[in-house]
Amino acid sequence: MRFSVLTIIGHAPNPLTGELGTAADRLAEVIETGTAAERLGFDAYAVGERHAGPFLSSSPTVLLGALAARTSRIRLLTGVTVLAILDPVRVAEDYATVDQLARGRLELVIGKGAEAGHFDLFGLDEGLQWEYQAEKYELLRRLWREEKVTWEGKFRPPLHEVTTVPRPYVAAPPVWHGSATSLHSTELAARHGDPLFSANAIQPRDAYARLISHYRERFAVYGHDPRNAYVGAGSGGLFIANTTQQAITRLKDYYEARVRQTYKPHLAGRTGYNTPFRTIEDAIENGPQLIGSPQQIIDKILGFHQAYRHDLQSLTVDGFGLSTTEQIEQLQRFAEEIAPVVRREAPTTLWQDRRT
Repeated sequence: MRFSVLTIIGHAPNPLTGELGTAADRLAEVIETGTAAERLGFDAYAVGERHAGPFLSSSPTVLLGALAARTSRIRLLTGVTVLAILDPVRVAEDYATVDQLARGRLELVIGKGAEAGHFDLFGLDEGLQWEYQAEKYELLRRLWREEKVTWEGKFRPPLHEVTTVPRPYVAAPPVWHGSATSLHSTELAARHGDPLFSANAIQPRDAYARLISHYRERFAVYGHDPRNAYVGAGSGGLFIANTTQQAITRLKDYYEARVRQTYKPHLAGRTGYNTPFRTIEDAIENGPQLIGSPQQIIDKILGFHQAYRHDLQSLTVDGFGLSTTEQIEQLQRFAEEIAPVVRREAPTTLWQDRRT
């Protein structure tokens, strides 16, 4: 198993106190935890992209560029790049620049995003989201693999002999497809022989297992080697305590207040937008959250692995109101007490060879 740390840079008032830190401090926290993740031996650090809601992740390329300058080993991922609302030419340019700065350590995770509001913000029809995604990804692939690209599609002006610069550092960065609720992402990933990243964040485990199973079936149908059907999985937040009861005592009020704060009544009934795990006890027992003792978290990740056979586990430490110091302490405990066991019990060939 490989391990990645993810932030989508939430920036909402503390649901218990109403306090809200500055944007500058919140962004500095991302850089600090990213550099700590490298120091502690994590394999990747991912920055999300949101253009609606209480988040500061509208410009992930800027943050990944800063992290590229402060790290030397850790892979830099997105989580996700909302390709459906973006211009593939700009995406090719921006992320190739980050890939150059990182000397080949960049990988994209693309998806339509988990905030319905960003399509309106960019003047796009949400009903066409999957058509946007498929067409824009086809163009991005060509721009990173070819020079003098001539292309024509439905959603942007045609191109004639266009070569985007800079070129990627060595070769086109790997692209994962983020999958939360729909078979469209799994189908697109399978068609191109790309890896899949399951959100594993809000729905019950069986829902994600069905998406992953569909991906693997279609991956083989398209003629790709099943050994290359790599899968990543998210989680609903990490908090390690000596006992489960200590974790509940520390987080219960905050977790349940945050669930109430983030509930989206206008999206009630739409899969993937509101968590069904409304108490911390239910989240620990049935949800994707990694909360509890080290052994409890080990058992849960290995339970994910039994269902998903995944290669990459994503962790989030900035969703429970912890200070930067506490977040880094959580990452250290994970690196020392949990990661070695899971790596041994769930080996993978993912990232055995660096692109560079």
